[in-house]
Amino acid sequence: MTKSGLLTWLKMGFLPPIGAWVIRTLGWAIRIRTEGSESVDDLYRQGKRLIIAFWHGRQLMMPLAYRGTEAYILISQHRDGELIHQIVSRFGFQSVRGSTTRGGVPALRHLIRLGRAGVDLVVTPDGPKGPYQVAQVGAVQLAKATGLPIVPLTFSCSKKKVFRSWDHFLVPYPFCRGLFIWGDPIWVRRDSTEVDLETKRCELEAALTRITDQADEAVMREA
Repeated sequence: MTKSGLLTWLKMGFLPPIGAWVIRTLGWAIRIRTEGSESVDDLYRQGKRLIIAFWHGRQLMMPLAYRGTEAYILISQHRDGELIHQIVSRFGFQSVRGSTTRGGVPALRHLIRLGRAGVDLVVTPDGPKGPYQVAQVGAVQLAKATGLPIVPLTFSCSKKKVFRSWDHFLVPYPFCRGLFIWGDPIWVRRDSTEVDLETKRCELEAALTRITDQADEAVMREA
């Protein structure tokens, strides 16, 4: 085995369980509350499934927000995507590998089949490489093809480390206050035109920006 191969093997062997442990430990150590989940729970009571959408930089704590029973997450084919896949699988999530830059069309088709089969889908509309908090049209196309509503979701916390990455990746500190906020469902008609899809893309982007700003402001007031 080459040195790079050994390093990759060690990384994939040790980091995923550590990453999952960190998320669970933070979930225990942070006082987290949730707002806006009523509409999500109502959709589940009606037997419906969702497309859950959140910004790439807010993804770390998202496994703890999920309220459904089975979800597939769109994850990049990049090596970092494999690490994310290994971590989220420890929370019971399945993955579809692809993105807007690599493997996008096959991944989208796979997600459409899954959504029509009756599972939840999870996407980061500004991933995998940005621009920062700019929604791409993929989530809206997915909603059109499956008939599933897009439900925006965000997380914030009162004490955190924000990295200088393109997505401003957020990691909460222990013993702070955390907040999940669910937005209102966004429905996309099956007969939507390209103009309609752009309107819905802007609606999704605005909704995610709004609830993220709302969450940031709320936790700072409580700090």
